[in-house]
Amino acid sequence: METIDLRSDTVTQPTPEMRAAMAAAAVGDDVFDDDPTVHRLQEMAAEKVGKEAGLFVPSGTMGNLIALLVHCGRGDEAILGARAHTVLYEGGGISSLGGIHSRQVMERSDGSLALEDLEALIRPEDVHQPPTRLISIENTHNRCGGTFQTPEYLRSLAEFAHARGLVVHMDGARLFNAAVAQGVDARKLTSAVDSVTFCLSKGLCAPVGSVLCGSKPFIKRARHIRKHLGGGMRQAGIIAAAGIVALENMVERLSEDHARARNLATGLREIACIQLDGIPPTNMVFFNLTDSVTLTAEQIEARMQERGILVHATGKRRFRLVTHYWIDDTAVEKTIDAFKAVLS
Repeated sequence: METIDLRSDTVTQPTPEMRAAMAAAAVGDDVFDDDPTVHRLQEMAAEKVGKEAGLFVPSGTMGNLIALLVHCGRGDEAILGARAHTVLYEGGGISSLGGIHSRQVMERSDGSLALEDLEALIRPEDVHQPPTRLISIENTHNRCGGTFQTPEYLRSLAEFAHARGLVVHMDGARLFNAAVAQGVDARKLTSAVDSVTFCLSKGLCAPVGSVLCGSKPFIKRARHIRKHLGGGMRQAGIIAAAGIVALENMVERLSEDHARARNLATGLREIACIQLDGIPPTNMVFFNLTDSVTLTAEQIEARMQERGILVHATGKRRFRLVTHYWIDDTAVEKTIDAFKAVLS
């Protein structure tokens, strides 16, 4: 039985075209900065987001960590959303490795940070307080339901920050989902921010890697910090080749994932004991179970797995389902039917 895996878009495997590109990739030594395929990927990535340069890194977590280590010194403060990936799922690296103090603000329902809330958090010049250096914004926002930020909001956020001497970093792990959902070029979402990282290994289907982009001086410093963190790779062109295919061929088709997420949500809405968050803006479907359901989340996961479907509970009565390249229309229909059977 073929498995339908809706736990995350991180489970995507490389396409046949990616595997062929990986096998044929020209390589060098990226620590010596002479891998031609890595160079091409970095140049493509920077062009895609309208920045001067890019740096290939093993993960989005490392990309975010490097960005904050470049922008902030030890004892500096970064403002982040309380439900941001960097706060919840990156091991506290900015604090443990960078000595960066995080100040958290609750996001609005769409994942944005209210400017009036940010204004109240910016520290005055005071020896007793850590100096505020940076604001980080997540786009799309995972824990806010795969919501996206608009070009207008991002410009206003950057103008607000820059007027106060602050920089803006974007955790754009699913940046291209945000762009495709709005029908805009990704550069409209990134032009105003100072740095951005995006993942190749989620909806874009590459096996591994993210790219951090910014100015040339920023990336020069980022390369040093990547080395400090053990992120320097050798013949990395083999995996960078898959990233090139991802940027060339996998961006526009993200709209298919969004459509299937909407279809999945529409079908699940018909099940009385499922309380859907709403129609998903991108590729994530979030829902809660009513009190009438006696099964535990673990039992539901197990019974769905018996039917060949992997799902992920994010709480005792809450689930997140994520569509991606390997989820087709038939998989959506089977998932709806399986939930109906398990929850009946």
